Amino acid sequence: MLGLSSEALAAESKLPLATIKTLETDVSAADAKALVAVRSVLEAHGVLFLANGSDGNGGAGIRFKHWAEDGGTRPENLNATNDD
Repeated sequence: MLGLSSEALAAESKLPLATIKTLETDVSAADAKALVAVRSVLEAHGVLFLANGSDGNGGAGIRFKHWAEDGGTRPENLNATNDD
């Protein structure tokens, strides 16, 4: 959904690609520092992490941040035609 490859996530989080691949298959094998690094990258890309009951309905999960209408160009709409 984010268009973020494992390689890009590894580069942005400064983690080895092998760590990212392990997280994709077995999050219980990860250390806390790796999880924090990945979470930080995902949050920078617009993902919000929800605690159980934090949105009034349902349990823990994720959603995308609300992008204000006047907040500029959404990341998925960036391209060569709107470069400044």
